[in-house]
Amino acid sequence: MLKHLLLATLLLLSLTAAGPTYSFKIAKLHYGGGGDWYANKTSLPNLISFCNQTLKTNIAPDEATVELDAPELLSYPFVHMTGHGNVSFTATEAKNLRRYLTGGGFLHIDDNYGLDKFIRPEMKKVFPELEFVELPYSHPIYHQKYAFPQGLPKVHEHEGKRAQGFGLLYKGRLVCFYSYECDLGNGWEDVGTYPEDSPATHEAALRMGANLIAYALTQD
Repeated sequence: MLKHLLLATLLLLSLTAAGPTYSFKIAKLHYGGGGDWYANKTSLPNLISFCNQTLKTNIAPDEATVELDAPELLSYPFVHMTGHGNVSFTATEAKNLRRYLTGGGFLHIDDNYGLDKFIRPEMKKVFPELEFVELPYSHPIYHQKYAFPQGLPKVHEHEGKRAQGFGLLYKGRLVCFYSYECDLGNGWEDVGTYPEDSPATHEAALRMGANLIAYALTQD
């Protein structure tokens, strides 16, 4: 049922809408455990605006907020998750997230520095049979409208580690993309939020974000 809903969403995407009618919304994940799921308040609105301008999408300008056990989860083709701290999924939430992802949904997890040790065991609740694998630079997610031949752009430095893009592949389909040591969402924030970020860094982050949206909407 979810797959049919997402296919219908993609059909709407191809239409040019007029006025305040939008094809779909994307959502930020409100998760439990006490972590700052609400971080980077200007990130998704800026990414949406960029996609609507450069990809000619028709995404609602304000993102939704969705919890894992909410029926509405199944209506979003793209869900974004970020934060620095603790993450906790209940058994019901893990089951619903698996249903969402195996039915055609897409989850982008963005490590905002400190998320890694919490998110990996929680995603194991969702897919105990899967492991995060680093995607090669040749993967289509790096070659949508914008080419990133060296993978993810590095937005912020923390411990001298390189930016890495990991994926969960379910029956050959990428259902979750995890940007690690990249701070991609920080790069989407309003210019000036991080004075050390150059306009080029902001642009690169938005372009990579647009690739994520484009890939999530068009992959098989």
